[in-house]
Amino acid sequence: MFIKINVGLFKYDLMDYHAILCVPVDADGKKIRKRYLEIARRLHPDSNALTSAEKQQAHKLLSTFVNPAYEHLGKETSHTEHLIVLSQMGKRLLRESAELELSTDLAKKLLTETNYDHAYKTAIAKIATTQYQSLEKSTEIISQVSELNLVYLMRSAATGSTSSELSGQFPTNSGKARSNTETLPPVPEDSPVDQYVRRAQTLINNNQLGRAKVELQDALKLEPKNSLCHSLIALVYLRQNQIKMAKIHFDNALKLDPTNEIALTWKPKIEKALGRQSSGSRVTPPHDDETNQPDKSGGGGLFGGLFGGNKK
Repeated sequence: MFIKINVGLFKYDLMDYHAILCVPVDADGKKIRKRYLEIARRLHPDSNALTSAEKQQAHKLLSTFVNPAYEHLGKETSHTEHLIVLSQMGKRLLRESAELELSTDLAKKLLTETNYDHAYKTAIAKIATTQYQSLEKSTEIISQVSELNLVYLMRSAATGSTSSELSGQFPTNSGKARSNTETLPPVPEDSPVDQYVRRAQTLINNNQLGRAKVELQDALKLEPKNSLCHSLIALVYLRQNQIKMAKIHFDNALKLDPTNEIALTWKPKIEKALGRQSSGSRVTPPHDDETNQPDKSGGGGLFGGLFGGNKK
């Protein structure tokens, strides 16, 4: 990558696709596509709005950031998976709020807004109008939006907390926390299973499925009845086209926690695909490679049939 961003969600080795496109984290596919087309027209090499000196930089921004962001958010499968990762990230940010630092005034203000959802979306819409007008400042603006996303995710994960309680947890730029008599209770250190899960979530988001599966298998050895671990390893099996193994773990996840959002999202799609297979519908088999092994139980092509493509 020719540009390094280390602000907002990027600090957690997470590509903030929503910040790159400057769309709210809950934007639907239609809004994401509309925004992508706006940016693509602005950054296209043949655009009359670009000087000759800007064309190369615009090409790099388009190929390195904007196109990959749309490729990820424009597909139902990867978009849904990314939203799950962001949901878990919001919970993590809430736990680690005392250690976080904010560098932009907009993000600090969002932290204390009563109607934070409206304030967040208003700010995103305003920034989007000028995001790529100055290519020199584009990464600075992406960083600013990513900090807004970070605060929004944390606020969304803390629906039972007041803004004053949350703002008291954040240090200023000097690293000194603002005093507040009402603070959240101390958060215990992560357990070994929490650490396995956190690493696995990052690996899944980076499509390193083999390594993610190893982390989750180790976690399940320690806590065989951990619903989140079962749902995440099911997601890995699903992306590797091992459909029956995925179903087993989604079933386990829901037995342990009937509200598990990952399992609730994907299990109905698996059952629908299995129904099509049993009725004789043709399913395209996946390619066989290092991280995308066919399901030995006979369900290897269902992921391709479900989502129209194979993933490594």
